[in-house]
Amino acid sequence: MPDIVVRTALPADITRCSELLGTLFSLEREFLPDPKAQKRGIELIVNNPDIGRVFVCTVDGSIQGMVLLLFTVSTFLGRKVALLEDMIVDQGFRGEGLGTMLINHAVTFAERQGFGRITLLTDHDNSRAQEFYSRSGFLRSSMIAMRKSL
Repeated sequence: MPDIVVRTALPADITRCSELLGTLFSLEREFLPDPKAQKRGIELIVNNPDIGRVFVCTVDGSIQGMVLLLFTVSTFLGRKVALLEDMIVDQGFRGEGLGTMLINHAVTFAERQGFGRITLLTDHDNSRAQEFYSRSGFLRSSMIAMRKSL
């Protein structure tokens, strides 16, 4: 039986998390992998816990999945809220429950910290991801995402 642990990422985990992001962004339509940018982004979150958390899932000590929460505030709710981003499980470990463990860990963390909501984005045609998030209690919103690159 493998030893599976979900925990907060440490500085020593940044390289592996960056690799996982490269895999994720190679699958996304709107993004292209940029290893230096991904490393900077993970470093920024890991080294500044006030802006978010990176959670990793290890199997026998090796990181095989990750998800992150970025923190903001909802003026509607008058509470802290989080954005769930960059959910990825290594291809060789998909279907083993690691994604569910990561999502559950992130949700439990947010609940314990008093967050009022978690929001996420997924590709409109990624039905597999949408089904996964639905099973985890996420509901489709009627809002649409819009971006402006700076």
